Amino acid sequence: MKSNKGYIWKRLIRSVLSIIVIMVVVFIMVYSLVPRENIFFNDGTYSKLGGKPDEKRDYVMRTWQKLGYLDYQTINTYCEGMYGDDTNKVSACIIPESNESKDFVSNYESQGYTIETLQVSKRYYAFKDVPLAKRLLTWFKDLVVIDHPWKIQDENNPDLPRYIKPGLTETGGLALRASGTLHKYLLYTDTNFPFIHQNIITLNMGNSYPTYQGLDVLDVIFNYQGSEVKRPVTYETGFQGDSSVIFGTLTYKPVLDRMDKQKFVDNYADAKLLKNQQSMIGTSFIMGIFAMVLAYAIGLPVGLSMAKHKDGLIDKLGMVYIIFIIAVPSLAYIYVFRYIGTKFLGLPSVFPTFGAGDVRSWILPVISLALPSISSLMLWTRRYVVDQMNSDYVKFAKAKGLNQSEIFRSHIFKNAIIPIAQGIPSSLAGCITGAIITESIYSVGGMGKMLPDATKQYNNVMVIALTFIFSSISVLSVLMGDLVLTWVDPRIQLSEKEGRS
Repeated sequence: MKSNKGYIWKRLIRSVLSIIVIMVVVFIMVYSLVPRENIFFNDGTYSKLGGKPDEKRDYVMRTWQKLGYLDYQTINTYCEGMYGDDTNKVSACIIPESNESKDFVSNYESQGYTIETLQVSKRYYAFKDVPLAKRLLTWFKDLVVIDHPWKIQDENNPDLPRYIKPGLTETGGLALRASGTLHKYLLYTDTNFPFIHQNIITLNMGNSYPTYQGLDVLDVIFNYQGSEVKRPVTYETGFQGDSSVIFGTLTYKPVLDRMDKQKFVDNYADAKLLKNQQSMIGTSFIMGIFAMVLAYAIGLPVGLSMAKHKDGLIDKLGMVYIIFIIAVPSLAYIYVFRYIGTKFLGLPSVFPTFGAGDVRSWILPVISLALPSISSLMLWTRRYVVDQMNSDYVKFAKAKGLNQSEIFRSHIFKNAIIPIAQGIPSSLAGCITGAIITESIYSVGGMGKMLPDATKQYNNVMVIALTFIFSSISVLSVLMGDLVLTWVDPRIQLSEKEGRS
């Protein structure tokens, strides 16, 4: 038999390959089936340029270039590259009749570019589509970013020190300080979960567009929300003041303004800000964790009780609840539950009424999210336990004189819990991906609506990023479920016979 360790490595490789296949399929679908013009439907800047055809066309081409659809070159850039800041020569260069314009056309046509002119000024521009395969390979190549002391190459700062050494953050947390890196702190600690943070290896999934325009996709998902939370801070320069800067996230800033120079001793002056609400993924995860704990705390014991008293009153009442949850659309019973909670318990009908800082905001969404999970756990626990009760080993245990409680505690529950435990990692994965219906009804700013909203708004960069995150979590949760099995029941071995795959 092969070792569990070898089996796990094989499963990890299969999981990674599965994720790659999923991303290839989704990438091809998004960027070949969705017309690129659709991305401007929700772009306010594009709408404002309606009466300016030249500016509008330039904006469209630059946006497509930024998103990787094509390479875009203009006669303006071409002439500025030749004559620099000499505005007179540049002005003469860019007119369609100039020799430079003719050279521009000839040069880029020979490279396979399509040449067109702007509607009003008739100035030339050239573009060439980037092949889909190349864009896909570039996405994978740039996905993982490793920070190191030679990451920053700033010609205006040739004497930038390059080192990695232990130290402290401005707020007193232990840190691994660095210079020449993108991040000032490669490792740092603070009072926010998970308490130890790293910037050595990060993911690059591009910038969101058209919604959350200009923001890194992962910043949209992971950054705090709400209003800034300021606290007294003493900067390394000795400057004191109230600040919401998260110092562990400081990154290199090429050009410093006056306030930057007053606060910071080096070019590491850009940072994320601390706010009074969790990030989108944090909000969904907190709500999901509490819902999962509530579901297991109620569903498991009730399911066991239903099995113990099969065909009794508690079993019949439990089956009524299970059938109700299965038969009635979730939208309907969540609205009913919300009405009861707001009418008779005085709880807020939507999350933003009191905000994330008030426990009352969480009660109805958490319970609403837990309702279907409770019924599912009740049903499957009952089925597994009833199945075990009819096994031969139970009859043998009764023949030996063991009472019903001992049989349930030492035998039936131990075996019945195995398939239930296997589903825990998948339940945790579901906490991260969010709940579309629940979050929509209660107006919770979580992950639930991110993917459908991104799809409707043609935010293709966000769709690709969310697909990667969700598929990675889902695929790896299946492996984690198998590992949980071996922990719950050591008799189960994650290994394969020699000669079998």
